[in-house]
Amino acid sequence: MVRLLGRSWAQSTRLHNALHAQRGRDSSRRAREQGARQTPRRPLDQQGRHEGGPEKGPAKRLWSALSGRSVAGQVFVFQVVIVLLLVVAAVGALVLQVRHDSTQEARNRSLAVAETFANAPGTREALSSPDPTAVLQPRAEAARKQSEVDFIVVMNTDGIRYTHPKPDRIGKEFVGNLGPALAGRQVTEEITGTIGPLVQAVVPIKAPDGSVVGLVSAGITTANVGGVSDRQLPLLLAAAAAALTLATAGTALVSRRLLRQTRGLGPYEMTRMYEHHDAVLHAVREGVIIISGDGRLLLVNDEAHRLLDLPEDAEGRQVLGLGLDPDTADLLASGRVATDEVHLVGDRLLAINQRPTDLRGGPPGSVATLRDSTELRALSGRAEVAREHLKLLYDAGVGIGTTLDVTRTAEELAEVAVPRLADFVTVDLADAVLHGEEPEAVTQLRRTAFSGIRKDAPLYPVGERIGFVASSPQARSLSSGQAVIEPALAEAPGWLAQDPERTVQVVDFGIHSLITVPLRAGHLMMGVVNFWRSEKPEPFDEEELALAEELVARAAVSIDNARRYTREHTMAVTLQRSLLPRNLPEQGALDIAYRYLPAQAGVGGDWFDVLPLSGARVAVVVGDVVGHGLHAAATMGRLRTAVHNFSALDLPPDELLGLLDELVGRIDQDEAAEDSGAAITGATCLYAIYDPVSRQCTVARAGHPPPAVVRPDGSVEFPDVPAGPPLGLGGLPFETAELKVEEGSRLVLYTDGLVEDRERDIDVGLELLRTALTGADRSPEDTCRTVLDALLPARPSDDIALIVAGTRALGADSIADWEVPSDPAAVGEVRASVTRQLAEWGLDEMAFATELILSELVTNAIRYGSGPILVRVLRDRSLICEVFDSSSTSPHLRYAATTDEGGRGLFLVAQLAERWGTRYTPAGKVIWAEQPLP
Repeated sequence: MVRLLGRSWAQSTRLHNALHAQRGRDSSRRAREQGARQTPRRPLDQQGRHEGGPEKGPAKRLWSALSGRSVAGQVFVFQVVIVLLLVVAAVGALVLQVRHDSTQEARNRSLAVAETFANAPGTREALSSPDPTAVLQPRAEAARKQSEVDFIVVMNTDGIRYTHPKPDRIGKEFVGNLGPALAGRQVTEEITGTIGPLVQAVVPIKAPDGSVVGLVSAGITTANVGGVSDRQLPLLLAAAAAALTLATAGTALVSRRLLRQTRGLGPYEMTRMYEHHDAVLHAVREGVIIISGDGRLLLVNDEAHRLLDLPEDAEGRQVLGLGLDPDTADLLASGRVATDEVHLVGDRLLAINQRPTDLRGGPPGSVATLRDSTELRALSGRAEVAREHLKLLYDAGVGIGTTLDVTRTAEELAEVAVPRLADFVTVDLADAVLHGEEPEAVTQLRRTAFSGIRKDAPLYPVGERIGFVASSPQARSLSSGQAVIEPALAEAPGWLAQDPERTVQVVDFGIHSLITVPLRAGHLMMGVVNFWRSEKPEPFDEEELALAEELVARAAVSIDNARRYTREHTMAVTLQRSLLPRNLPEQGALDIAYRYLPAQAGVGGDWFDVLPLSGARVAVVVGDVVGHGLHAAATMGRLRTAVHNFSALDLPPDELLGLLDELVGRIDQDEAAEDSGAAITGATCLYAIYDPVSRQCTVARAGHPPPAVVRPDGSVEFPDVPAGPPLGLGGLPFETAELKVEEGSRLVLYTDGLVEDRERDIDVGLELLRTALTGADRSPEDTCRTVLDALLPARPSDDIALIVAGTRALGADSIADWEVPSDPAAVGEVRASVTRQLAEWGLDEMAFATELILSELVTNAIRYGSGPILVRVLRDRSLICEVFDSSSTSPHLRYAATTDEGGRGLFLVAQLAERWGTRYTPAGKVIWAEQPLP
């Protein structure tokens, strides 16, 4: 603020000196006119004396001047009286002038300080702070001391002070006229305030919308204002006495003193000196004009004549009658203070500075300087363009490449360049790039992205394959690897030959200029980017070409990164798809529908499987490997393979998860030994076995979300299945839960990506899942669709696996069982009973093979097992024969020697049955065999 005040006073001083120069110029003109009427002076000799006359001594000349008896004496006495009167009048006038100037200076200084502080950065914002006084009081006191005023008071629109030199006055009402300032005007007044009589100015603090949000007042006390004149009065009196004393000798010495002070210059030399001053004034490259208080033009130099295009007789005329534009004329005629105020005069932008000439007692009027800022404005315009270009490149760096999707990255490139660089932008990429591959030769491109100020441009639409002719700018850019600019498309035969019908439509649409930039990363050429212009009449220039090249070069890195990610993502998805079941196996216990959705951001390790087991049972498994990428997909494949192998052993769910836990632990140990840092601890799994005969579902889980069961009436429950630790931790056993499931129920298994994400807690997700599952008479397929519609996020951050299994029951008419005593003679009865049952089922042709299988199995149970023995035959998609006993010894298939009496029974069973095996139960074991139905 102090610098602004200093600058204002310095400009006022400079312009005041210019006014004095104008006064000197007027005096010079009068001297020349008087010199023309006077007798030419005699030339001076080398000592400065007049040639051709005797020289009197100083004493004689002084005595002659003081002699009152002569005419010279009488003139001397008369002159002394006149000098005395003039001195007295001058002293009185000077005292009044000093007091007036001091008061005026105080008013101007107070107004300048108040305006500067009101417009200082941070003043308006401080008014809205919690404690304006804490912010503004130190600033006000510092400004007051530096600007030499007695107070600076900041107040609100109610006149309550926020600052004051005397802190006890803060918070009290301001003394003065606030009405004009509250109306948005300035006011300066002389009043008696809290610190005595003073001169003060009040100015408004305005918000950007023009409303007054506060007031600033600055002032100087009358004691300080009048102190200047009081201090100067003794000096003035002494000067008057000295002037009166010297008046007696001044008359005699005036000629000699004038000659000595002018260094011997005569009227001719003095005229030349003022002419030189005039020449300098009119030769400077800054316009200078002086205007009187009544609006007349007193002085104008040549530069001001040229800049304002003034008539030759402009001096002496009213400013408002010179034909200037109204804004400029009003400014010059008003005499108000202006600092670098820009006005359009003709085709020039003039920066006008204006100050009044009466700031320090001068005559009313103003001095204005004019500076042609047209070239500066042009340079500023170019700097602004450069700034916009840098801003565009910055926005491109932030806005391009926000995703790892090639198409979206191309769209971001097109969007960021419209409309700041071009009216339309199209991006054409090779198909191989869109698929994540490296194009071997770019012959045909596919339009991948389009952005423009309008949507109806007749350019190739998005998705169309384009083969560019060799003469087109795109083909030349691809072949040379350099950007190509076509300033006038209507006159570019190479471009017109691309598609004559479409190119004519493009030109008729108004698109007239084109920049084509190859999109490449290193040696890899991926496509081209086209910048089209229609709104601006001028064509693209070299500067815009360089900007387009820089923009595309930055975008090419992001597109290449997206291409590489697409390739890796495609590989991982392919691996993952190959490891997931492509077709569900045939079985009759469950009606299964499923959905598998990979994550948008990367391939995860979610997996599922459906495994038919012995006894018409079916196992359903779902798991999740924490993490993303190829390692997670490969680990998922290993776990799925292990589950296949373990399920072939007919293990209970808890034992299977225990073996799977050991496997994951060994994998982690191997990874740790190789120091690969790719441990998979955190894999989860849920394993369920459904038996359609008993309608029992046995479930165990390792850190996985619980299953959901939808009852036939549409109600939903989440069974309390013990939550074991995630796979790979080891040391803790897993527990199973036995669920009684009614026929027609739906068993729902899923991974955590369905119910949990960054914006949704798992408890909220489970409630949403319950709501989506609620409802009867829905097929598994409809259930999958409803669940995904309700819970699927817009961009899944994790894989989602969902399995809905509708339960079926094996009817009593498809089950036959018999208890067999531990007597070899009972084998015949078993064969007879099975034959009768098969006849009822219409399977007579299977009777012979079934009799042989059951004979061997029952005989082994009687011979090697222990009672009770139970035989059960199930008719499902195959014919299943099961023999239960309480022994835990499992038979093994072997080759019998020619001399062995036994050992051929199981070999015979293996030949007659499609599958056979043993499974263990809490009470013993079951030997089973399956035969395909005819």
